[in-house]
Amino acid sequence: MREKVTIQQIADFAGVSKFAVSRALAGKSGVSEATKDRILKAAGQLGYFHTRTMGTAEELQDPEAVKISGTIVVLFPNIRYQNRDSIYWGPVFDGISTRLNQKSMDILTLTEPSSDRVFTLLNPDAILGIVTVGTISTQILLEIKRLDIPVVMVDHYDPAIQCDTVFTDNFISTKELMTKLVSRGYKKFQFVGDIGYAQSFYERWIAFKSILEQYQLNYEPIQSLTGEDEGSLSSIIQSLDDSELPDVFVCANDFIADNVKAGLLAKGVSVPERCGVTGFDNTSPGMTTVNVNKELLGMRAVDKLLWRCANRSSNVERLLIQGDVLMRDSTMN
Repeated sequence: MREKVTIQQIADFAGVSKFAVSRALAGKSGVSEATKDRILKAAGQLGYFHTRTMGTAEELQDPEAVKISGTIVVLFPNIRYQNRDSIYWGPVFDGISTRLNQKSMDILTLTEPSSDRVFTLLNPDAILGIVTVGTISTQILLEIKRLDIPVVMVDHYDPAIQCDTVFTDNFISTKELMTKLVSRGYKKFQFVGDIGYAQSFYERWIAFKSILEQYQLNYEPIQSLTGEDEGSLSSIIQSLDDSELPDVFVCANDFIADNVKAGLLAKGVSVPERCGVTGFDNTSPGMTTVNVNKELLGMRAVDKLLWRCANRSSNVERLLIQGDVLMRDSTMN
């Protein structure tokens, strides 16, 4: 039997009072948003929200053999650049829409609300499931959980909600990219991107470090490059001493890589002759990167959601889709 997680354990882990934990878990006022978010994440990490009873292989159903109908809600975060017009997220939505059209199913698109009120307007009986796209807040995810309908998250993980997820295989793809860079003679590396921003960024950073350890390459991280807002990166790069410049900047995505490259060029540093730059996601022409099949992410999220609708009590799953390394003009061939 799983040990029950106590309020005191959550309080100790989060470094707050039991009163704050009780208020946060009950959704009551009196706790700041930042503290509430820390408490909810701590509770999720400790397994407080784990309530699913796991099924067995004999109980699994083929979704093609089960009558499934209803509306799918696609939920986007209320974050700049993460919307249907995004060069990255737009194709993901297109994949979701294409697959739902193939299944003759209805789609309702929502932007993450600033409060949970919108969910009181939704009729759970009319909604088959929810696909979340990108980073959704823990508090909104908990409100979704209370609807007790299947959820699949694309490119996001939150321990507060146990549900299926669909990701690019960030770890393996980054290891392949790093291996190619090492094979081309690069020895001095810097990772760029806020490693706490998203699960994908964190996995890419872990893969980055694993290759450096494998090939016994020294790494002295510049802290301002792994936790700052992307908009300030160009100026940060320009402020670096020449001695701090690596052979190559390995960036968490192409948007960050473009900022780094702009900073280097403004500083008078040639790319790729003096410094190479790599990204991830394949949204910037000419950038060495990892191509992500964005439409496939969306299509497979729908497939996973339909499978979950037919197998509500089975263990949650994480689906990984392989990326393709593209060596281009921002690094030496």
